[in-house]
Amino acid sequence: MEDILDNSQHGNQKPLVNGTRSMIFGKYEMGRLLGQGTFAKVYYGKNLESNESVAIKVINKDQANKECMIEQIQREIAVMHLVRHPNIVELKEVMATKQKIFFSMECIKGGELFAKIVRGKLKEDVARKYFQQLISAVDFCHSRGVYHRDLKPENLLLDEEGNLKISDFGLSALHEHQRQDGLLHTQCGTPAYVAPEVLRKKGYDGAKADIWSCGVILYVLLAGFLPFQDENMMKMYRKIFKAEYEFPPWFSPDAKRLISKLLVVDPAKRISISGIMRSPWFLKSFNRSSSFLVRENLDLKDELKDPELVRSKSSPPFYNAFDLISSMSSGFDLSNLFENKRKSGSLFTSRCSVSAIMTKLELVAKKLNFSVISTKEYKVRLQGGCEGRKGKLSVVAEVFEVAPEVAVVEFSKSSGDTFEYRKFCDKEVRPALKDIVWSWQGENKCQD
Repeated sequence: MEDILDNSQHGNQKPLVNGTRSMIFGKYEMGRLLGQGTFAKVYYGKNLESNESVAIKVINKDQANKECMIEQIQREIAVMHLVRHPNIVELKEVMATKQKIFFSMECIKGGELFAKIVRGKLKEDVARKYFQQLISAVDFCHSRGVYHRDLKPENLLLDEEGNLKISDFGLSALHEHQRQDGLLHTQCGTPAYVAPEVLRKKGYDGAKADIWSCGVILYVLLAGFLPFQDENMMKMYRKIFKAEYEFPPWFSPDAKRLISKLLVVDPAKRISISGIMRSPWFLKSFNRSSSFLVRENLDLKDELKDPELVRSKSSPPFYNAFDLISSMSSGFDLSNLFENKRKSGSLFTSRCSVSAIMTKLELVAKKLNFSVISTKEYKVRLQGGCEGRKGKLSVVAEVFEVAPEVAVVEFSKSSGDTFEYRKFCDKEVRPALKDIVWSWQGENKCQD
């Protein structure tokens, strides 16, 4: 396999090649090629630690630069880091060498939903199940300030159990991408699924645009064909602008009623996701207890009971090599896009031991009148006692081991006001931790 591991960045570690298989970072075995694009290839892989099957996307940095795809890659990483949901393809890890970026992603083996539709319309109960899962995932994305902007059956995958998974966030937008008018302005998406306000190029609400696309998808699931189609693109656009479509005779009254509220030209009059979830057609056989809870709203008991959140207590979590490269170098910097676009003051490296760092964090928290709640051995929640603009400020501090003599400490806001969180990091935490800090994110490392 072509240069897949830069040994200069990983000591004596070398790629292990066996026929068409190769090892990367001593953690993943690379297998057959699943697909490829202009600047990326996707391979079947296996995590040697967990024996879990994964899909590994390999991106050539130089080629991505030539294709002007860097911003799209940055956006995709940022968004997939934010949207962890059962009905969204999971980005498990991002790694990098000087030449390549590696995405380790959930391996989805059931193919595209589009392949089912090509064979004809779906039964109403089957379409309802997929639509319920789609809306659950889209609702979660919107709660995190993420708008997909290219929802279509080709970007909806199915796992082995027949559950829907949203993929391809390359055209998505974050809340921060809105202009001063509070709207998005980039015209993107697939024409047949794009909302009329996006086509008009006058600015649009990302959430409302996604809801229109969901309406087109629901129609396609039940009909087996598109509501707006014409060989002449301008004629198709005119149909979209006027919401001109017809219902096939087999559509149920409740399905027609819901689609009529989804495919509304005026976004202000278009149904909201909460309205969708209250509709009779949607509610049939809908299991509310299985819907995904936003992690930021989980209380401590829920968090401790969640097996996915429990790490081994033998050592602190290993800080992703790509995160370290990104946060401490100026070349291909993606770190500022992680977790609500990490601000300066939220990440630092230290040469102190992990136990010394944890002790210092607890002492500083108590000095600042924050209570300390240990959620994991190497992760603490600092809970403020005073009510702020959006309730009490809650900050999570987690320590990651990079090497025996280097650790990374990351702060993130769990709840409370963002402005108060930034002030807490910049005005209180930074001065209090100066004796254990080697380098804050974005600053040059201190000399010995």
